[in-house]
Amino acid sequence: QVQLVESGGGLVQAGGSLRLSCAASGRTFSRYAMGWFRQAPGKEREFVAAISRSGEMTNYAHSVRGRFTISRDNAKNTVYLQMNSLKPEDTAVYYCAADSRDWTSPVLADYNYWGQGTQVTVSS
Repeated sequence: QVQLVESGGGLVQAGGSLRLSCAASGRTFSRYAMGWFRQAPGKEREFVAAISRSGEMTNYAHSVRGRFTISRDNAKNTVYLQMNSLKPEDTAVYYCAADSRDWTSPVLADYNYWGQGTQVTVSS
């Protein structure tokens, strides 16, 4: 089992940057592909980015490609989401998730474990 804790959210002006972190418990972090999802008020949770176990493969939603970067440090049991050129429409609660398979799925149902989320608010 994996427990995930997100951090790094906050309030930022449009055009600014934030880096989210997701720390995982346990010694099996490297056995999970990791993903970031987000949920804005009144909307369904949506895929943002995913990274394979080794970090060699990544996948991004079209809306964030070129602005966001997902990375991981298996020695620190942590996955990151660097968010640049933020827009008001990026405002949401951001969740990290773990998938026991080694791929970069954009499908929520493929992920086995979820964190509690961290709020990101982008002001215009």
